Amino acid sequence: MEVAMLCTRVSLLILILSLCSPYKFIQSPMDFGPLNLLPTTTTASSDFGRILFHSPAAVLKPQSSRDISLLLSFLSGSSLSKVTVAARGAGHSIHGQAQALDGIVVEMCSLPAEIEFYKGGEGEISYADVSGGVMWIDLLEQSLKLGLAPRSWTDYLYLTVGGTLSNAGISGQTFKHGPQISNVQQLEVVTGRGEIVTCSPSKDADLFNAVLGGLGQFGIITRARILLQEAPLKVKWVRAFYDDFSTFTKDQELLVSMPDLVDYVEGFIVLNEQSLHSSSIAFPANLDFNPDFGTKNSPNIYYCIEFAVHDYQHKNTNVEQVVDVISRQMSHMVSQLYSVEVSYFDFLNRVRMEEMSLRSIGLWEVHHPWLNMFVPKAGINDFRDLLMDNVSPDSFEGLILIYPLLRDKWDTNTSVVLPDSGSMDRVMYVVGILRSANPDGGCSHHCLQELLRRHRRIADTAGVHLGAKQYLAHHPTPSGWHQHFGRRWERFAERKTRFDPLRILGPGQGIFPRSDDNAAYGS
Repeated sequence: MEVAMLCTRVSLLILILSLCSPYKFIQSPMDFGPLNLLPTTTTASSDFGRILFHSPAAVLKPQSSRDISLLLSFLSGSSLSKVTVAARGAGHSIHGQAQALDGIVVEMCSLPAEIEFYKGGEGEISYADVSGGVMWIDLLEQSLKLGLAPRSWTDYLYLTVGGTLSNAGISGQTFKHGPQISNVQQLEVVTGRGEIVTCSPSKDADLFNAVLGGLGQFGIITRARILLQEAPLKVKWVRAFYDDFSTFTKDQELLVSMPDLVDYVEGFIVLNEQSLHSSSIAFPANLDFNPDFGTKNSPNIYYCIEFAVHDYQHKNTNVEQVVDVISRQMSHMVSQLYSVEVSYFDFLNRVRMEEMSLRSIGLWEVHHPWLNMFVPKAGINDFRDLLMDNVSPDSFEGLILIYPLLRDKWDTNTSVVLPDSGSMDRVMYVVGILRSANPDGGCSHHCLQELLRRHRRIADTAGVHLGAKQYLAHHPTPSGWHQHFGRRWERFAERKTRFDPLRILGPGQGIFPRSDDNAAYGS
């Protein structure tokens, strides 16, 4: 055992020297003792956004938390090392957040896909202990066999548990159960120092809160305890259309005020025929909605609310009657309400159908210059106007999501940044501008850069004038991150100093530069 450890340390020293050298000696796959370190791969150099391509010098495919700990312990203990490390789950980031230029990328999906369940009795909590590289789709499939499921989701399930918990994890259930980070009891984390720590709200709580929504800056999540609830068998899935934005948002706020009846609320903007069609691929019902979109110079914009009611079937609840009670209070366009019953699994996995459709026509693996914003309720009308000033409805490709969240479902001790609640509104909105930019369809490099500039303009203007904050944030400069965190910056920087003092983790975020000129930054 001691010989193996010595060989590992010597091999790591060779790795450090090679990475710090102006010449790169990693030319072919290597096995550093028990650590499976490989040369850079195409997947480790890119992400879903396909905007930045930063090649690491090596890729670690860990088989345990200890593998990650060995690497980080050595790096944090080496005065020679300027090597950075990024954890990569499903690679669904947009701006290279999971990349590590000339550093090491840790492929979290290489961890054994361990899922252990505890099914509590009546009045007891049920949960699942899950390794950080497990995808939510796999947890769903396994938990449904026990009649259970996590309470809070993301729209797309082919993401890793550790990846979404490092951001927040939101979807249409967030208004009711909070984000995914509000539904975690315990974490196993490897800090930037290489320490393996089991933490919870009552044990090492500061690390627990720092890592949740921490953008990978304080530690790598290798295991999580996820709260579960009884899973419904069916879902009543409802869509209603609007031609007035204020009526649309008023009804959304009505729905989130009824958590005893409604289980899911989202919404989206219908800009053109393409957005209407693409958003309807997974909805298994005929939508007899044929709107007049107007002209390029005078467009007509529509909106759609999507909500769902769970059907447990064994309970004395008539889901049709529940939907009727809800819909009678709504003010959607006459005769423009549609409903369909689907399985719970198919409902949660609905985006997969849209993905497969896009893949079939070559429109999945394209540029995705996405922008996600948290917007205060008081500014949502102005944000809509700002958005329309920067979007061409006739040519927009993609989806614009918009739906309300409730502030009191979020724990302010975590690292997530929400808009300041100066007006004390309980409601805020999430807006997701989910563009696709196809190079083969005419969106060249210049076109992509223009879309990115427009999104930056939206983010900066909304931040200054409306108090909005980015979700899945990207800021090109350290000063931008200072403004993003605002009065929470000092706490964030102090946590970095404590848990990752050499700034090894999460280089792709660009929050804590490691150059000598910035040595005192954030300290």
